[in-house]
Amino acid sequence: MNLALDRAVELPWTLYPEESQRFRKILLVILAITTILAILVPFLTVEKPDRKKAEELPPRFAKLILEKKTPPPPPPVKVVKKKPVKKKVVKKKKATPRKEKIVRKKPRPVDPDRARKVAEKAGLLAFQDDLADLRTSISDEVLKNRNLQKGGNEARKTTRNIITANATSGSGGINTSRLSRDTGGSNLASRSVTRVKSKLKRSSSRVKRSGGSRKASRSIENLQLVFDKNKGAIYTIYNRALRRDPSLQGKVVLKLTIAPSGRVTQCTIVSSELNNPKLERKLVARVKLFRFGKKKVDVMVTTYPIEFLPS
Repeated sequence: MNLALDRAVELPWTLYPEESQRFRKILLVILAITTILAILVPFLTVEKPDRKKAEELPPRFAKLILEKKTPPPPPPVKVVKKKPVKKKVVKKKKATPRKEKIVRKKPRPVDPDRARKVAEKAGLLAFQDDLADLRTSISDEVLKNRNLQKGGNEARKTTRNIITANATSGSGGINTSRLSRDTGGSNLASRSVTRVKSKLKRSSSRVKRSGGSRKASRSIENLQLVFDKNKGAIYTIYNRALRRDPSLQGKVVLKLTIAPSGRVTQCTIVSSELNNPKLERKLVARVKLFRFGKKKVDVMVTTYPIEFLPS
Protein backbone atom coordinates (compact mmCIF):
# COMPACT_ATOMS: atom_id res chain seq x y z
CA MET A 1 0.00 0.00 0.00
CA ASN A 2 2.86 2.39 0.79
CA LEU A 3 4.55 1.82 -2.60
CA ALA A 4 1.44 2.64 -4.49
CA LEU A 5 1.01 5.95 -2.69
CA ASP A 6 4.64 7.02 -3.29
CA ARG A 7 4.45 6.49 -7.05
CA ALA A 8 1.15 8.31 -7.30
CA VAL A 9 2.56 11.47 -5.66
CA GLU A 10 5.46 11.87 -8.21
CA LEU A 11 4.40 13.88 -11.24
CA PRO A 12 6.33 14.32 -14.52
CA TRP A 13 6.99 18.03 -13.99
CA THR A 14 8.12 17.90 -10.41
CA LEU A 15 11.67 19.17 -9.83
CA TYR A 16 14.33 17.30 -7.98
CA PRO A 17 17.04 19.07 -5.96
CA GLU A 18 19.80 17.42 -8.00
CA GLU A 19 18.48 18.93 -11.22
CA SER A 20 18.25 22.43 -9.77
CA GLN A 21 21.84 22.20 -8.51
CA ARG A 22 23.06 21.09 -11.92
CA PHE A 23 21.24 24.01 -13.59
CA ARG A 24 22.82 26.53 -11.25
CA LYS A 25 26.31 25.21 -11.91
CA ILE A 26 25.89 25.47 -15.66
CA LEU A 27 24.51 29.02 -15.37
CA LEU A 28 27.41 30.16 -13.20
CA VAL A 29 29.98 28.73 -15.62
CA ILE A 30 28.39 30.49 -18.62
CA LEU A 31 28.20 33.82 -16.77
CA ALA A 32 31.85 33.57 -15.80
CA ILE A 33 32.92 32.92 -19.40
CA THR A 34 30.87 35.84 -20.82
CA THR A 35 32.19 38.31 -18.24
CA ILE A 36 35.78 37.32 -19.03
CA LEU A 37 35.16 37.80 -22.78
CA ALA A 38 33.43 41.12 -22.22
CA ILE A 39 36.49 42.39 -20.32
CA LEU A 40 39.11 41.09 -22.78
CA VAL A 41 37.52 42.04 -26.15
CA PRO A 42 37.86 45.86 -25.83
CA PHE A 43 41.59 45.50 -25.16
CA LEU A 44 42.21 43.51 -28.34
CA THR A 45 43.71 45.55 -31.28
CA VAL A 46 42.55 44.90 -34.83
CA GLU A 47 44.75 45.97 -37.75
CA LYS A 48 42.97 48.33 -40.16
CA PRO A 49 43.45 47.63 -43.86
CA ASP A 50 45.56 50.15 -45.77
CA ARG A 51 43.25 51.80 -48.28
CA LYS A 52 46.07 53.58 -50.07
CA LYS A 53 47.34 50.35 -51.63
CA ALA A 54 45.25 48.64 -54.26
CA GLU A 55 44.06 45.22 -53.40
CA GLU A 56 45.76 42.44 -55.30
CA LEU A 57 43.48 40.40 -57.43
CA PRO A 58 43.65 36.70 -57.14
CA PRO A 59 45.30 34.93 -60.10
CA ARG A 60 42.08 33.38 -61.35
CA PHE A 61 40.48 36.83 -61.82
CA ALA A 62 43.64 38.28 -63.36
CA LYS A 63 43.49 35.82 -66.23
CA LEU A 64 40.06 37.05 -67.26
CA ILE A 65 41.24 40.61 -67.90
CA LEU A 66 42.09 40.97 -71.57
CA GLU A 67 45.01 42.98 -72.71
CA LYS A 68 44.17 46.26 -74.45
CA LYS A 69 44.87 46.28 -78.13
CA THR A 70 47.23 49.02 -79.12
CA PRO A 71 46.12 50.86 -82.31
CA PRO A 72 48.43 50.38 -85.30
CA PRO A 73 50.75 53.30 -85.97
CA PRO A 74 49.63 55.62 -88.79
CA PRO A 75 51.43 55.17 -92.11
CA PRO A 76 54.24 57.63 -92.70
CA VAL A 77 53.29 60.63 -94.79
CA LYS A 78 55.28 60.99 -97.94
CA VAL A 79 56.77 64.42 -98.25
CA VAL A 80 56.77 65.68 -101.82
CA LYS A 81 59.56 68.08 -102.48
CA LYS A 82 58.61 70.97 -104.66
CA LYS A 83 61.00 72.07 -107.30
CA PRO A 84 62.22 75.58 -106.77
CA VAL A 85 60.78 77.97 -109.32
CA LYS A 86 63.14 80.51 -110.69
CA LYS A 87 61.85 84.00 -110.30
CA LYS A 88 62.05 86.20 -113.31
CA VAL A 89 63.63 89.49 -112.53
CA VAL A 90 61.75 92.27 -114.28
CA LYS A 91 63.49 95.56 -114.53
CA LYS A 92 61.23 98.35 -113.49
CA LYS A 93 61.21 101.43 -115.56
CA LYS A 94 61.54 104.65 -113.75
CA ALA A 95 58.21 106.37 -113.90
CA THR A 96 58.31 109.99 -114.80
CA PRO A 97 56.72 112.15 -112.10
CA ARG A 98 53.38 113.51 -113.17
CA LYS A 99 51.87 116.67 -111.96
CA GLU A 100 48.88 115.88 -109.82
CA LYS A 101 45.83 117.88 -110.60
CA ILE A 102 44.04 119.27 -107.60
CA VAL A 103 40.39 118.31 -107.89
CA ARG A 104 38.07 120.34 -105.78
CA LYS A 105 35.10 118.42 -104.54
CA LYS A 106 31.78 120.01 -105.14
CA PRO A 107 29.67 120.45 -102.02
CA ARG A 108 26.97 117.84 -101.81
CA PRO A 109 23.41 119.10 -101.67
CA VAL A 110 22.06 118.86 -98.15
CA ASP A 111 19.02 116.64 -97.81
CA PRO A 112 16.49 118.56 -95.67
CA ASP A 113 14.81 115.37 -94.38
CA ARG A 114 18.14 113.89 -93.28
CA ALA A 115 19.22 117.15 -91.64
CA ARG A 116 15.91 117.30 -89.78
CA LYS A 117 16.38 113.77 -88.42
CA VAL A 118 19.91 114.62 -87.23
CA ALA A 119 18.64 117.78 -85.56
CA GLU A 120 15.86 115.85 -83.82
CA LYS A 121 18.41 113.53 -82.18
CA ALA A 122 20.52 116.39 -80.83
CA GLY A 123 19.82 119.75 -79.23
CA LEU A 124 16.51 120.99 -77.94
CA LEU A 125 14.49 119.01 -80.49
CA ALA A 126 15.37 115.82 -78.60
CA PHE A 127 13.29 117.12 -75.72
CA GLN A 128 10.26 118.05 -77.80
CA ASP A 129 8.05 115.53 -75.96
CA ASP A 130 9.08 116.99 -72.59
CA LEU A 131 8.38 120.51 -73.86
CA ALA A 132 5.01 119.51 -75.33
CA ASP A 133 3.30 121.04 -72.32
CA LEU A 134 4.66 124.47 -73.22
CA ARG A 135 3.56 124.55 -76.83
CA THR A 136 1.63 127.60 -77.77
CA SER A 137 -1.96 127.23 -78.77
CA ILE A 138 -3.57 128.69 -81.85
CA SER A 139 -3.82 132.43 -81.51
CA ASP A 140 -7.30 133.76 -81.14
CA GLU A 141 -7.95 135.61 -84.33
CA VAL A 142 -11.40 136.65 -83.17
CA LEU A 143 -9.98 138.79 -80.35
CA LYS A 144 -7.69 140.84 -82.60
CA ASN A 145 -8.45 144.40 -83.55
CA ARG A 146 -10.68 144.99 -86.53
CA ASN A 147 -11.72 148.30 -87.91
CA LEU A 148 -15.18 148.96 -89.24
CA GLN A 149 -15.65 146.95 -92.39
CA LYS A 150 -18.60 148.87 -93.67
CA GLY A 151 -19.66 152.39 -92.88
CA GLY A 152 -22.79 154.39 -93.53
CA ASN A 153 -23.48 156.33 -96.68
CA GLU A 154 -22.13 159.82 -96.89
CA ALA A 155 -24.59 162.60 -96.31
CA ARG A 156 -25.86 164.39 -99.35
CA LYS A 157 -24.37 167.77 -100.04
CA THR A 158 -26.98 170.44 -99.63
CA THR A 159 -26.82 174.12 -100.34
CA ARG A 160 -28.58 176.76 -98.39
CA ASN A 161 -30.73 178.97 -100.63
CA ILE A 162 -31.06 182.59 -99.90
CA ILE A 163 -34.64 183.51 -98.99
CA THR A 164 -34.77 186.47 -101.31
CA ALA A 165 -33.28 184.67 -104.28
CA ASN A 166 -35.36 181.46 -104.30
CA ALA A 167 -38.42 182.52 -102.42
CA THR A 168 -40.86 180.92 -104.88
CA SER A 169 -39.11 177.49 -105.04
CA GLY A 170 -40.09 174.64 -102.70
CA SER A 171 -37.82 172.42 -100.68
CA GLY A 172 -39.21 169.23 -102.13
CA GLY A 173 -39.28 167.47 -98.73
CA ILE A 174 -36.72 165.17 -97.15
CA ASN A 175 -35.52 162.26 -99.31
CA THR A 176 -35.28 159.28 -96.95
CA SER A 177 -34.89 156.62 -99.62
CA ARG A 178 -31.12 156.97 -99.77
CA LEU A 179 -30.49 157.02 -96.05
CA SER A 180 -28.75 153.90 -94.69
CA ARG A 181 -29.45 152.26 -91.39
CA ASP A 182 -26.46 149.93 -91.69
CA THR A 183 -23.88 151.05 -89.12
CA GLY A 184 -21.31 148.39 -90.01
CA GLY A 185 -19.81 145.62 -87.91
CA SER A 186 -17.14 146.00 -85.27
CA ASN A 187 -15.38 143.72 -82.85
CA LEU A 188 -15.50 144.05 -79.06
CA ALA A 189 -11.75 144.45 -79.01
CA SER A 190 -11.76 147.89 -80.76
CA ARG A 191 -14.02 150.81 -81.57
CA SER A 192 -13.80 153.37 -84.36
CA VAL A 193 -15.94 156.31 -85.48
CA THR A 194 -17.11 157.07 -89.01
CA ARG A 195 -17.05 160.75 -89.82
CA VAL A 196 -19.46 162.32 -92.28
CA LYS A 197 -18.32 165.35 -94.21
CA SER A 198 -20.86 168.10 -94.70
CA LYS A 199 -20.82 171.81 -95.42
CA LEU A 200 -23.71 172.48 -93.02
CA LYS A 201 -22.71 174.39 -89.94
CA ARG A 202 -24.58 175.00 -86.74
CA SER A 203 -23.51 177.57 -84.28
CA SER A 204 -26.15 176.85 -81.69
CA SER A 205 -25.41 173.14 -80.91
CA ARG A 206 -22.36 170.86 -80.88
CA VAL A 207 -22.03 167.07 -80.92
CA LYS A 208 -21.00 165.69 -77.51
CA ARG A 209 -19.34 162.29 -77.05
CA SER A 210 -20.78 160.09 -74.41
CA GLY A 211 -18.54 158.66 -71.75
CA GLY A 212 -15.27 159.87 -70.31
CA SER A 213 -11.64 159.23 -71.15
CA ARG A 214 -11.40 156.26 -68.77
CA LYS A 215 -10.59 152.89 -70.47
CA ALA A 216 -12.90 149.90 -70.15
CA SER A 217 -11.87 146.72 -68.37
CA ARG A 218 -11.53 143.23 -69.83
CA SER A 219 -14.71 141.16 -69.50
CA ILE A 220 -14.97 137.94 -67.51
CA GLU A 221 -16.49 136.25 -70.57
CA ASN A 222 -13.25 136.89 -72.45
CA LEU A 223 -11.26 135.30 -69.60
CA GLN A 224 -13.57 132.27 -69.48
CA LEU A 225 -13.47 131.85 -73.27
CA VAL A 226 -9.66 131.69 -73.39
CA PHE A 227 -9.49 129.19 -70.50
CA ASP A 228 -12.11 126.98 -72.19
CA LYS A 229 -10.10 126.93 -75.42
CA ASN A 230 -6.92 125.92 -73.56
CA LYS A 231 -8.65 123.39 -71.31
CA GLY A 232 -7.28 120.51 -73.37
CA ALA A 233 -3.65 121.60 -72.86
CA ILE A 234 -4.17 122.08 -69.12
CA TYR A 235 -5.76 118.65 -68.66
CA THR A 236 -3.03 117.05 -70.77
CA ILE A 237 -0.47 118.21 -68.19
CA TYR A 238 -2.74 117.01 -65.38
CA ASN A 239 -3.31 113.56 -66.93
CA ARG A 240 0.44 113.00 -67.32
CA ALA A 241 0.95 113.74 -63.63
CA LEU A 242 -2.08 111.57 -62.80
CA ARG A 243 -0.36 108.48 -64.26
CA ARG A 244 2.38 108.78 -61.63
CA ASP A 245 0.05 109.68 -58.74
CA PRO A 246 -3.55 108.37 -59.23
CA SER A 247 -4.74 110.14 -56.06
CA LEU A 248 -3.88 113.59 -57.44
CA GLN A 249 -6.89 115.92 -57.25
CA GLY A 250 -7.85 119.27 -55.82
CA LYS A 251 -8.43 122.95 -56.52
CA VAL A 252 -5.85 125.49 -57.71
CA VAL A 253 -6.43 129.27 -57.54
CA LEU A 254 -4.30 131.32 -59.97
CA LYS A 255 -3.60 135.05 -59.80
CA LEU A 256 -3.20 136.55 -63.30
CA THR A 257 -1.91 139.92 -64.48
CA ILE A 258 -3.07 140.51 -68.07
CA ALA A 259 -1.59 143.40 -70.09
CA PRO A 260 -3.62 145.38 -72.67
CA SER A 261 -1.68 143.50 -75.38
CA GLY A 262 -3.29 140.25 -74.19
CA ARG A 263 -0.14 138.67 -72.76
CA VAL A 264 0.04 137.25 -69.24
CA THR A 265 2.82 139.27 -67.60
CA GLN A 266 2.58 137.53 -64.24
CA CYS A 267 1.00 134.32 -62.95
CA THR A 268 1.24 133.02 -59.39
CA ILE A 269 -0.55 130.37 -57.35
CA VAL A 270 -2.62 131.77 -54.51
CA SER A 271 -3.67 128.39 -53.08
CA SER A 272 -3.33 124.77 -54.17
CA GLU A 273 -4.68 121.44 -52.93
CA LEU A 274 -2.56 119.32 -55.29
CA ASN A 275 0.64 119.35 -53.20
CA ASN A 276 2.68 118.75 -56.35
CA PRO A 277 5.22 121.55 -57.02
CA LYS A 278 6.32 120.08 -60.37
CA LEU A 279 2.75 120.04 -61.72
CA GLU A 280 2.10 123.56 -60.38
CA ARG A 281 5.18 124.93 -62.17
CA LYS A 282 4.03 123.40 -65.46
CA LEU A 283 0.54 124.89 -65.03
CA VAL A 284 1.97 128.37 -64.37
CA ALA A 285 4.28 128.10 -67.41
CA ARG A 286 1.36 126.99 -69.61
CA VAL A 287 -0.97 129.77 -68.45
CA LYS A 288 1.72 132.36 -69.21
CA LEU A 289 1.47 131.33 -72.87
CA PHE A 290 -2.24 132.23 -73.07
CA ARG A 291 -3.17 135.11 -75.39
CA PHE A 292 -6.28 137.11 -74.47
CA GLY A 293 -6.20 139.43 -77.46
CA LYS A 294 -5.15 143.07 -77.77
CA LYS A 295 -7.68 145.56 -76.43
CA LYS A 296 -7.80 149.17 -75.35
CA VAL A 297 -8.24 148.32 -71.69
CA ASP A 298 -6.36 148.75 -68.44
CA VAL A 299 -4.08 146.11 -66.92
CA MET A 300 -6.27 143.39 -65.42
CA VAL A 301 -5.37 141.62 -62.17
CA THR A 302 -7.75 138.77 -61.33
CA THR A 303 -7.91 135.31 -59.77
CA TYR A 304 -9.16 132.21 -61.55
CA PRO A 305 -9.89 128.83 -59.88
CA ILE A 306 -9.30 125.49 -61.61
CA GLU A 307 -10.56 122.26 -60.09
CA PHE A 308 -8.90 118.99 -61.12
CA LEU A 309 -10.78 115.71 -60.74
CA PRO A 310 -9.68 112.34 -62.19
CA SER A 311 -12.04 111.20 -64.91
